Amino acid sequence: MSEYFSSRWMTAYRDAWNAEPELAELLSGVGFDAVIGYGVLGEPHPRGVLHVENGRVISAGPYEGEELAWDLRASEATWQSWLSNPPGMMQIGAAYTNGKFQILAGDYISMIKDSRMARPFVKSFETMAKISSN
Repeated sequence: MSEYFSSRWMTAYRDAWNAEPELAELLSGVGFDAVIGYGVLGEPHPRGVLHVENGRVISAGPYEGEELAWDLRASEATWQSWLSNPPGMMQIGAAYTNGKFQILAGDYISMIKDSRMARPFVKSFETMAKISSN
């Protein structure tokens, strides 16, 4: 798990995100700006961070104390599972409901109710899996 969310991995994720129309272009259409942290449940801080402006990732790397709009956490086992077999909305919802996936910052319920945000959210996990398989 140590490779995931490392500086090198986050840089590859940035490049994949920006090349993915269902992320960069769709989120640009809604003016999405956010600092998104990714980490492991039980750890005090996320491991990796994306800085997104107008749907595109402008920087990616280790967490350095930034204020997060989204802080996504899962167990190492959940991340490993999702990085090898990306989840759909049902799997994400089930993991969220049973506490295997937590959002420590951000409004999950509002996001999944907005189709302009829900599809890119799921696509972000699919894009992560592309990085992990390289």
